[in-house]
Amino acid sequence: AVRALELGLGMPQQGYNIFISGLAGAGVRAQIEGLLRTTAATLPTPGDWVYVHNFRSPDQPQALPLEAGQGQRLQHDMERLVTHIRETLPKAFRQEVFEKEQRELGEKYEREMRQMQEAFARLARDNGFGLQADAAGNVAFIPLRGDRPMTPEEVEHLSDEQRQDLERRQNLVLQEFRAVMLRQRQLMQQLATDIREVERNFSALLIAPLIADLKERHPQERVQRYFDAVQEHMLAHLELFKEGAPQAPAGMPPFMAAPNERELFLEYTVNVVVDNSEVQGAPVIIEDMPSYKNLFGTIDRVVDPHGRVVTNFSRIKAGSLLRASGGYVLLNLEDALTEPLVWKTLKRTLQGNRMQIETYDPFAFFTISALQPEPIAIQTKVVVMGQPWLYYLLYFNDPDFAQIFKVRADFGEDMDNSAEHQASYAYFIAGLCRQESLRHFDRSGVEAVLEYGMRSVADQEKLVSQLGVLADVVREASYAAGQAGATVVSRAHVVQALQDRIFRANRSEKRLQEFVQSGTILLDTTGRQVGQINGLSVLQLGDYSFGRPARVTATTSMGTGGIVNIEREAKLSGSTHDKGVLILSGYLRQMYAQDKPLTLAASLCFEQSYSGIDGDSASSTELYALLSRLANVPLRQDLAVTGSVNQRGEVQAIGGVNEKIEGFFDVCMQRVLTGEQGVLIPQANVRNLMLRHDVVEAIAAGRFHVYPITHIDQGLALLTSMPAGDTATEGTLHYLVNTRLQQLAKDIAAFGRNGTASSTPIPE
Repeated sequence: AVRALELGLGMPQQGYNIFISGLAGAGVRAQIEGLLRTTAATLPTPGDWVYVHNFRSPDQPQALPLEAGQGQRLQHDMERLVTHIRETLPKAFRQEVFEKEQRELGEKYEREMRQMQEAFARLARDNGFGLQADAAGNVAFIPLRGDRPMTPEEVEHLSDEQRQDLERRQNLVLQEFRAVMLRQRQLMQQLATDIREVERNFSALLIAPLIADLKERHPQERVQRYFDAVQEHMLAHLELFKEGAPQAPAGMPPFMAAPNERELFLEYTVNVVVDNSEVQGAPVIIEDMPSYKNLFGTIDRVVDPHGRVVTNFSRIKAGSLLRASGGYVLLNLEDALTEPLVWKTLKRTLQGNRMQIETYDPFAFFTISALQPEPIAIQTKVVVMGQPWLYYLLYFNDPDFAQIFKVRADFGEDMDNSAEHQASYAYFIAGLCRQESLRHFDRSGVEAVLEYGMRSVADQEKLVSQLGVLADVVREASYAAGQAGATVVSRAHVVQALQDRIFRANRSEKRLQEFVQSGTILLDTTGRQVGQINGLSVLQLGDYSFGRPARVTATTSMGTGGIVNIEREAKLSGSTHDKGVLILSGYLRQMYAQDKPLTLAASLCFEQSYSGIDGDSASSTELYALLSRLANVPLRQDLAVTGSVNQRGEVQAIGGVNEKIEGFFDVCMQRVLTGEQGVLIPQANVRNLMLRHDVVEAIAAGRFHVYPITHIDQGLALLTSMPAGDTATEGTLHYLVNTRLQQLAKDIAAFGRNGTASSTPIPE
């Protein structure tokens, strides 16, 4: 389960979220949390995320990515920018230079308007009209006779021709008056525009350097574009920064107050939704309450003084999935499933790898907010905890589940081989067949899958609980049945599917067997040799493992160097293998050095092994080779050995027993099966035997053998065809070893005295 968890944590691809099952108790959860935090500490710290006002589309707030810790910095920088401009811009507008330029501009337009008025007055007088304005500013055209206004009686007594001429001249003056008024309005508009341009240019001299300074502090391209938009908006809304706060219009009810200071400058605020300024490594969030708001965030809303429900981008709140982007979220899936809309939204978010924050109200009958914040891409690994039944329920009933949670970490990766769990296997197979329209299994097919489940955990009393592996076997067996034209999957089809899986993955195994057969890799399967024995190891290549026989040799000489592990010296061995070799020294001291010092130099080697080796399963093998060399007694080469040994000579259980036996069996089959060949295994591994059918048949026929042993002495008797005995009984192997060690002790002592060694022969 830990390996599955590590796989899920390490896979950056989409869908590799983790379902942890089989957990119970706070202690186990704490272990998971500890593993998450340990892994997260090795990852880079993700950046911050902020939302800012979108000046082009105010209802679509803009999301900006920043480096870790830069979110608050940008927020504070914008606050200082607004404060500084509010304080300095009104003072700048009061400067003599600005007031002079503004005054000169007003005088210029005033002259133009006065000239226009004077020209119009002349035009009117030339056409016989005078101008008269009332208190309201309305202008009347008065007919003139000479230099005085005509009386109504004079106008009344005009001839028709004179009256028509007067009307003609009046229309001409009126038309010109309208043109003058239009021109005056245009001049006033132009004056306002020019004044704003002066204010803009003058303000730009103050604002532009401040924005440039911010750009140096925040060099990200998107942030720079945001600063450009801020500058443009400020220059277009300079009235916000002038002296005097906006007031409520006259006649407005008292409760409809003027906007407060925060609302006036809301567009320039920065909403930090993800702040990783204090995070070391990747974030890890333990979500104890996986509600919609807590997981996905929301947009808070308030009631304004007018009684309206409103919101804005500053009220966007991030949830755990966004805040943990680049890291991990741990939650209880059962709790999440009971919350409205959570499961549906979680699937959508993980499938798209992006977070869309929305206003959350599952009981609303109308849209609360028109805000549509820009979605944010996330890289969040979701780790959920749940019971196995919940996994099965979602696996079979939700087609998206398996694509979102590709990794299952089952903290018991196996389960008891009980009737209940066998029934669970049958239920799983039947459910998968219905779900994916596969061919159904008969009794023999289910039994074959059960056997595969036992072999997968190498235990006759256990069944594998990783449903993903079983599901693939079920699918492939159904395919094999289809290829054979069968309507029901039986044992033969399951066996065929498993053989096909091996065939697809065993190229390296076949290649090694060819090397053995050709003699490139030296290995004897007949005869006897001193200090030489067949060891067994397991090679794991991806999801396929196989046994590999290897020659193990031992050499000894006079000296005090002890046992040298050649693999260790070549840095090809792991710590467990090194420990196994060190245990051999403990065994030799316990067995032979009670009455004399242990003085020898010995070396052990896995011949033709050029890659790393680990594990102590070869320690008994190495001990047999070493004792054979010391006693000068040959070992049978038609036997291979696996098993670890302790300092008392007890043979202990190892892993991969099935692959090791099958690996040696395959080599013997390639040459010739003599009926004497076999493998020595620890007695404790008998329960782990789930051998291939061809191996089982050969053992049943007496053509191959498996020898379970509990002590090193039993193995010595089988390998040497002589009793192990003890150090005091002549004719036994331990006696010969002890005699040799005594001789080595004497020789080293003699050599130390006079520089020569004794030549006493070794007893045969």
